Amino acid sequence: MSEETKSLHFIEHIIEEDLKNGMPKEHLRFRFPPEPNGYLHIGHTKAIGISFGLGEKYNAPVNLRFDDTNPSKEEQEYVDAIKRDISWLGYQWANELYSSDYFQQLYDWAVLMIKDGKAYVDSQSSEAMAEQKGTPTQVGTNSPYRNRSVAENLDLFERMKDGEFPAGTHVLRAKIDMEDPNMLMRDPIMYRVMHAKHHRTGNDWCIYPMYDWTHGESDYLEQISHSLCSLEFKPHRKLYDWFKEQVYTYASKEYPLLPKQREFARLNLSYTIMSKRKLLKLVEDGVVSGWDDPRMPTISGLRRRGYTPNSIRQFIKKVGVAKRENVIDVSLLEFCVREDLNKTAPRIMAVLDPIKVVITNYPEDKEEWFEAENNPEDASAGTRKVPFSREIYIEKEDFKEEAGSKFFRLKLGGEVRLKNAYIIKAESVVKDANGNIEEIHCTYIEDTTKKVKGTLHWVSIKHAIQAEVREYDRLFLDAAPDSHSEKDFMEFINPNSLKIVNAFIEPSLADAKQGEQFQFQRIGYFNVDDDATAEKLVFNKTVGLRDSWAKAKPKASAGTSNKQAKPQQQAQKKAINVIQQLGKKYTNLSEEKQQKVRAEILELAKEVTFEELEPLFGTAVKKAGTRIAAMLTLSILLKNGLEKNEAIDDFINKALEDKNEILVAEAQNL
Repeated sequence: MSEETKSLHFIEHIIEEDLKNGMPKEHLRFRFPPEPNGYLHIGHTKAIGISFGLGEKYNAPVNLRFDDTNPSKEEQEYVDAIKRDISWLGYQWANELYSSDYFQQLYDWAVLMIKDGKAYVDSQSSEAMAEQKGTPTQVGTNSPYRNRSVAENLDLFERMKDGEFPAGTHVLRAKIDMEDPNMLMRDPIMYRVMHAKHHRTGNDWCIYPMYDWTHGESDYLEQISHSLCSLEFKPHRKLYDWFKEQVYTYASKEYPLLPKQREFARLNLSYTIMSKRKLLKLVEDGVVSGWDDPRMPTISGLRRRGYTPNSIRQFIKKVGVAKRENVIDVSLLEFCVREDLNKTAPRIMAVLDPIKVVITNYPEDKEEWFEAENNPEDASAGTRKVPFSREIYIEKEDFKEEAGSKFFRLKLGGEVRLKNAYIIKAESVVKDANGNIEEIHCTYIEDTTKKVKGTLHWVSIKHAIQAEVREYDRLFLDAAPDSHSEKDFMEFINPNSLKIVNAFIEPSLADAKQGEQFQFQRIGYFNVDDDATAEKLVFNKTVGLRDSWAKAKPKASAGTSNKQAKPQQQAQKKAINVIQQLGKKYTNLSEEKQQKVRAEILELAKEVTFEELEPLFGTAVKKAGTRIAAMLTLSILLKNGLEKNEAIDDFINKALEDKNEILVAEAQNL
């Protein structure tokens, strides 16, 4: 296996095999098919990245097709938002298409299926049809209308289209097999009556095609070569292929290519809700200010919070393309934006929780302007001037009257360096009637060559600009807020997900524009919010300089299961040893239990060092479970900044050639 082949993900392997077997490269065509019933969220970025990424890799067109088959939930607002988000991510589509473009063709094909005895009009209630459908272990029973004559079916279907019947009276069903083990094949509904205005076709139609009927046939009409979707659609593949084969008999000369559906694991992110329905509830209940609230996982929300297109694309690249479902730690997404902004964001000084410092030996009427570096990571970023005066603000937490030897900030009798300025020494404090410190009196020395351990950021009170700063935290306190059958996800809302403070900022930001991004030194990355005006600056906190959440996770709430707390308890024993124990039995577990153990290993891996992990690279071939556990642990270390070396590359390459499919899949992720 060549190095180039090893680097391909499984979908690329499928495409390469198809090309090898004779598919002309110019026949490659992909699509991203969102339903315009909500805003795109971070989960969609994986599907976007895969389809558009393949388009870029193979220089193949990618269609943006809106699967707009449900007028009761679809709006032009969502269409516009989806287009805006994809463009912002940096992708370009070849054609903007809509399933509604094909309504007439779909109807015509449905008529042909009726004539061929492959579809019929059912006049039962939805409850009756559901009861007849059976269960996964019990076959269904035929509808009493299944053997209606072709003439009667054609008459009823045309009258359905003409609007003669109210909703719920008739549906058109495919005639397949009510005893098929796959329940989706048990005479699925193709059309239902809906007297609803469509956002594009208006009132032209009062019957609308179902998703399963529309989706595959739209792929076929567009001659999509590879129809890529997430794993929940895998059971639909059999129906996708059945419908596709029917229409192929009607249009094979005009549309010779049959699309191939393949599924990948969708993106699941910790502390995040991905359901559009549940996200809509957050909006409608006023938990957030809208779809673009910076706490929302929508692309619009991430953009407003200050995430960059490059950081999201890098995140998707690191997540990779896998066949098995897993949960990605949201800290990886935060790492990606932190890494990206570190290279590009100008540094400035801002104080969010101020306390006044008076430099008593500095002249009252004096001010100086010091030169400050804009970004040490970017030599071309240049410098700026920062004003200094007798009275400044520092962060309240940066001062203690008394502190131990490990406190390297300001304390009485202690010295610190002011960033880009002088060294100061705390001499005394001024307190109010309640004993709260109002001022810190300091002296300064001009000799900045003196060595001191602490460096503080600050702003000159005389020159400072006031700004509103919105400090955002995770919207949910639970890592999997919608996974508790006995509790509603709304019970895990973080009441402290937004904190608004009045901050003081250096004057270089006086003309900051909406969307501009900065590093507030020693605090984090911030961007100018859409609400900002020339009269009032508003900043959103994108992410802190470090992952503080891991160190200050809230204690398990009443709704947090013991199973979720277990990895932390085990880690106290010795994380690497627990991981080994979990790995030994991994391959003997059911798939459901494997997923639970996998999550435990990934959590424990955060406490493991490379020195502890490396000995497991030599685990015997027959101990596949232990090697899987080691590979999972390695994935966390790499995500947290560990650089690959020869030992790591060798371990991954050997795993890629292994006979164990699970181990190979995990290695492919790396």
